[in-house]
Amino acid sequence: MSRRAEALPETSKVLITLLVAITALAPVSLQIFIPALPAIQSSFGSDTGITQLVLSLSILANAIATLIYGPLSDRFGRRPVVLAGFFLFIVGSILCALAPTISLLIAARILQSAGAAAGMVLARAIVRDLYDREQAASVIAYLTMAMVVAPMLAPTIGALLIDTFDWRAIFIVMAAIGVLLGLLVWLHLIETHPAQATASMLNGLGKGGLLLLRRREFIAYTLQSTFAISTFFAFISGAPYFMIGVLDRSATDYGLLFMIVSSGFMLGNFVTARLGRSFGIDRFIRTGCYLAVLGAAIMLGLMIAGYWTPLAIFGPMIFIAFANGLSIANAQAGAVSVEPSLAGTASGIAGFAQMGMAALVSQAVGVLQNGTPYPMVGFMSLCALLSLISFGFARGTNRICE
Repeated sequence: MSRRAEALPETSKVLITLLVAITALAPVSLQIFIPALPAIQSSFGSDTGITQLVLSLSILANAIATLIYGPLSDRFGRRPVVLAGFFLFIVGSILCALAPTISLLIAARILQSAGAAAGMVLARAIVRDLYDREQAASVIAYLTMAMVVAPMLAPTIGALLIDTFDWRAIFIVMAAIGVLLGLLVWLHLIETHPAQATASMLNGLGKGGLLLLRRREFIAYTLQSTFAISTFFAFISGAPYFMIGVLDRSATDYGLLFMIVSSGFMLGNFVTARLGRSFGIDRFIRTGCYLAVLGAAIMLGLMIAGYWTPLAIFGPMIFIAFANGLSIANAQAGAVSVEPSLAGTASGIAGFAQMGMAALVSQAVGVLQNGTPYPMVGFMSLCALLSLISFGFARGTNRICE
């Protein structure tokens, strides 16, 4: 643990809890309004393609924003950039609730999503500012768990708000949450990376980004986490269709089984949080990579053998989720530790790569749906294998096999 973290033992739990909350804000804001899409379409009389832009463009805005916040925080400090992000989020949420047209709703959603990205990106950088490389992985594991639990619960909350009130209530609630969290940030978030008056583009996406991209270990950690996360997104893009449309199971069946999968991921993160310092992040990443490849191979083998059952899909997926819980948080900690002075930039680049690849894989699985599980399982297997290969190649054969 760094000296700064040791100097604030009485506030460390409060700070970590706050970082978990601001990390969860982005996935919650992306997921909570998904049940409202049909109501939004009906309210404005728009077609499906235009209404879908409320979701797709907000995801794109979130990805682009992750590239911007990191360099800004390296230059001006973490705290003011997080507060600026919350201001954008609150304004965007209010505009969403008041939007009189679908076009203005889309624009407001872009603003809201861009603002929410600040907490998700900078929480990791703040953790790296306060803790050493190994301890950072343990703390980031808790942040990663928040990104799993939030999407699991958010759609249900959104559906309840729609049924009780209407779709605009979702954005009113999100604005209130933004105000509350923004106030807590103002009161409790310490500055962990003071503004650097002499900083240049070395701390930005320009030279700073190029500096990171020339480091093999940064590429290793970023690609590993990118493909590991994409394995999960390939699953959630194909599993609902396969369960409900092919196996004729209910949405409730899918939801219950998905909660078990999420529990597997949380367990992997819990193991990382408890043992990360003693086990080491590279060993955790290697173990996670091998287990994910094994789980994907088992799932693929069962599908080829004709065992098209929920157990044959979700059983190996729980195994893969646990493996990703071991690797992803450690890879994220490794990425922001390559150049500690550029932790914000590193977090932004890694976040953009992860969300960008996840979006591409999700779209590909959706487009290739053909009444079989093979598009989903094929991309899962490919991503799991690429996760292992990219980590091994960039880190060097001697490191991956040590």
